Amino acid sequence: METAVRKATIRRLVLSRRGQLDPADRAERGVALIGRLLHLPEVSEADPVLAFVSITSEVPTAMLLQAVLKTGKRLLLPYVADDGALRATAISSLDELEPGYRGIPEPRARLPVSPDSAGVVIVPGVAFDEQCNRLGYRGGFYDVFLRAAGSVPRVGICFDVQVVDAIPIEDHDESVDVVVTEERTIRRRRLE
Repeated sequence: METAVRKATIRRLVLSRRGQLDPADRAERGVALIGRLLHLPEVSEADPVLAFVSITSEVPTAMLLQAVLKTGKRLLLPYVADDGALRATAISSLDELEPGYRGIPEPRARLPVSPDSAGVVIVPGVAFDEQCNRLGYRGGFYDVFLRAAGSVPRVGICFDVQVVDAIPIEDHDESVDVVVTEERTIRRRRLE
């Protein structure tokens, strides 16, 4: 099966699984996941934290964003710039967000900060596998963005129902270092 077709099949299956989670169950799982994430050394020791604002049935990130702001750490959030590229900027309050690309909340201020200045990048995804490969929504935004982040630790977050056996990868696909779900933490195995 062609890679693009395999990716589309996984995307459809996983989005359906995630969408079938009961909203109350999803919220409960989200609280457990964010609690696990906040205790992860890559996150607890990082400053600034580059995260994202969740949409639809994604892991709800509001608790994470508020926790980062409450600690006094700098919070960086992405936005889609006029040139179509994903950029990041610092915010000091969630009140600084407004609907942006495809209605996704984005920072109103557009003062770009290089992603490689972050202490950690917390990444959304449709699916992840146990090798920490990531399947996104098809835009390629995060693949380019993660390349620009260089060696900054990358943490993918998703519900456990979004972890699959294997994601077909292509040369342009960027993986993460760690995947955190409400049930487990998966670290990428490095080849010796």
